[in-house]
Amino acid sequence: MRVLVVSDEVEPHLYGPGAVRLQGTIDLLVSCGDLPFYYLEYLAGTLNVPSYFVFGNHGFELEHRADEIAIAHPRVGTNLHVTTVNERGVLMAGLEGCLRYSPHGRFQYSDSEMWQQALSLLPRLILNRLRYGRYLDVLVTHAPPFGIHDQPDRAHTGFKSFLWLLRTFRPRYLWHGHVHVYNRNQVIATRYCETNVINVYPHRVIDV
Repeated sequence: MRVLVVSDEVEPHLYGPGAVRLQGTIDLLVSCGDLPFYYLEYLAGTLNVPSYFVFGNHGFELEHRADEIAIAHPRVGTNLHVTTVNERGVLMAGLEGCLRYSPHGRFQYSDSEMWQQALSLLPRLILNRLRYGRYLDVLVTHAPPFGIHDQPDRAHTGFKSFLWLLRTFRPRYLWHGHVHVYNRNQVIATRYCETNVINVYPHRVIDV
């Protein structure tokens, strides 16, 4: 399965001919958050593929329409937050948002709050194990794990609960965004236990 994973920034070449050129070569679209709905709807419609997403920390501040009609989610795609799906044999789960850095923020969580979110995945992951012989293939998040691709400022510090999920359930991949990449020396792919942790900003094409 060939997956287009996007996050954090609308790329003009993909919001146009670039997506058309990818038609027929992409099997799945995944968003790691902080992208406007119209962008995800355009990509999913142009590529004509299933799509999944988690919200980023900016949430509805970015994910709006030019006509200012308020909607709660894209008109295409499935929200992966605290749920699991089996997409043609690939087991995926998701966790939205980032570490809380301001008093108000719908998609910001304290460390303890994210632990609760992560633990809520347990029944579904155990059911995956019973049904398919493994817990998870891909964990989709907005923020990175603690100490992997994160930054020293609070807004871009990763979650420790993600490390526990990787050690315990050993997915093949964790895809995240949130941390923007500004130079070629910035690390964007790290192996942790049995998981390839990949910062997909602003997009990556990944063969699963």
